Amino acid sequence: MNEKILIADDDKDIANLVKDILEDEGFETERVFSGEDALKKILSKNYDLIILDIMLPGIDGFEICKKVREKTNAPILFLSAKTKSMDKVLGFEFGADDYITKPFDNYELIARIKAHIRRNRKKENLEWEDSSFIRFKGIEINKASYEVFIEGQSIELSNKEFNMLLYLMENANIVLTRDQMYNNIWGYEEYGDINTVTVHIKKLREKIDCEGKFIKTIWGTGYKFVGEKL
Repeated sequence: MNEKILIADDDKDIANLVKDILEDEGFETERVFSGEDALKKILSKNYDLIILDIMLPGIDGFEICKKVREKTNAPILFLSAKTKSMDKVLGFEFGADDYITKPFDNYELIARIKAHIRRNRKKENLEWEDSSFIRFKGIEINKASYEVFIEGQSIELSNKEFNMLLYLMENANIVLTRDQMYNNIWGYEEYGDINTVTVHIKKLREKIDCEGKFIKTIWGTGYKFVGEKL
């Protein structure tokens, strides 16, 4: 899938030049020629990188950057004829990732764009990987791959055992009743009774918690996962 780049510049010759340069490198592009159109596009679509001119009619590039910075993680690159240091400083303060002055070197523009996209992809992958893990001292689980590690050693669990451990860990240090656990893991529609919770807790303890460090029984109520979250 080709990366999508928005080009916002009221100078159509510049916009067309940048479009040709980027498409020769395999990028998909869209062009807009006003601040209003740029803002609408950014708020309604996902782009891998945004190129903004500062002196756009209607809404200038600084204002657009300020409005969209919290709504998109895409790198924002200013491409502007304004060469004063203060303009560059303002661009970065409003949330831009880079600032290139016109006239520009085609090869430098491509190199910077590729670097920003590559860096952003890596950041997104790291964030996704990190969000897949729940980590406590001595134990971690990967929600994406259904893996469990005790002191770094992989432990095999059944689906229900994994879902039970996940539910306990996501509600760490909170007492969960057997009814809550049954309804969350097996569901209201599934045939069975809450005694199966007790059976699965026993199996889970045998596999990951023989010393009773993580799963505590709260007599007459249910169970609680305790631990130090990392």
